[in-house]
Amino acid sequence: MDRLENTVRPYAWGSTTAIPELLGEEPTGEPRAEMWMGAHPGAPSLVDRGAGSTPLSHVIAADPEGELGTAVVAAYGPRLPFLLKLLAAASPLSLQVHPDNDQAARGFADEEARGVPLDSPERNYKDASHKPELLCALTPFEGLCGFRHPKEAATLLERLGVNALKPYADILRARPESEALREVLTAVLTADRDETAETVEEAAAAAAGIAAEGGPGSGEYAAYAGIAHHYPGDPGVLAAMLLNHVSLRPGEALYLGAGVPHAYLSGLGVEIMANSDNVLRSGLTPKHVDVPELLRIVRFEPADPDILRPEAEPGGEEIYDTPAGEFRLSRHTLVQGAEPRVLEAPSAQILLCTAGAVRLRQTGPEGTELALSPGHSAYVPAGERVQANGEGTLFRATVAV
Repeated sequence: MDRLENTVRPYAWGSTTAIPELLGEEPTGEPRAEMWMGAHPGAPSLVDRGAGSTPLSHVIAADPEGELGTAVVAAYGPRLPFLLKLLAAASPLSLQVHPDNDQAARGFADEEARGVPLDSPERNYKDASHKPELLCALTPFEGLCGFRHPKEAATLLERLGVNALKPYADILRARPESEALREVLTAVLTADRDETAETVEEAAAAAAGIAAEGGPGSGEYAAYAGIAHHYPGDPGVLAAMLLNHVSLRPGEALYLGAGVPHAYLSGLGVEIMANSDNVLRSGLTPKHVDVPELLRIVRFEPADPDILRPEAEPGGEEIYDTPAGEFRLSRHTLVQGAEPRVLEAPSAQILLCTAGAVRLRQTGPEGTELALSPGHSAYVPAGERVQANGEGTLFRATVAV
């Protein structure tokens, strides 16, 4: 069992206060967007096994089966297949989708064959893997997830009273659902940028007015006005209006599979994902946007957002059930004086405290002990047993094997 030393990424959209407050540190004024826990080559966690700080990726590479477990290596190769994060958004992240495994493999092979450098800003596929992800809210959290039903999107656009949006609303009412969504999203993302910017400004002003009035739907109009404030004139603002606006309460989660358009807007959460960098963006970002490739990957399937709540097991572990094989996220709410929770898995584990004070004790001759306060985490190799007690909240990330 190892205490993790983790990197915090200062992306511009990050909150200046949420992660420092969780850690009990003074804010510096710099955005602190994501804390990474795992062995991703971009920012691996560090561990110290007596020879100084060493990247967790190096530790795993030296003994993959011992660290990860035989089944994990057989399924995913000699690397930790998930990345755990604390994510703190103060402004919208890019509107994006992720490919499935086949799409990722083909896209990666194509860019490799064309000689597109891995570090090129024009590169879409950094690896050959899909990137399912799960976001669990620690505070009230807002996001966009999946397409609205087209007639609902038409009603939302019509209420803005913007003449340039009327043709989109008409298409959304007249065409079959998938066809309507594809046609409108394509039109929004390929239209003349200057004309689109004017439409976005007019729509944003109307949304802000509806939000100020209060009443039904004011919250989602406020969200779209806020997006436009951060990204004035961006066609991604209109694309966002085709998506479901979602408000999560602490403990609720969203699972995002391949092809589902989404964006996080605000809040603090625990995020876990397959260890991949494959992202296709449609807007709300200064980064590379590849509209033809995005339109090929997006699944034009309207659906009500599926908000996940944890399912309690007999031993008290609360599991966020998803179809992802690369990861499994669960939560333990520990009570002072209760019997310790025994945490053991055939795969590696990362344990993250998000509230209170948690004590970990590794069973066996060594009997290593760690105390975790909010925002601090530990790594447990495959097959090792740990007891957890104290009073607080402990998230547990493992592989679904």
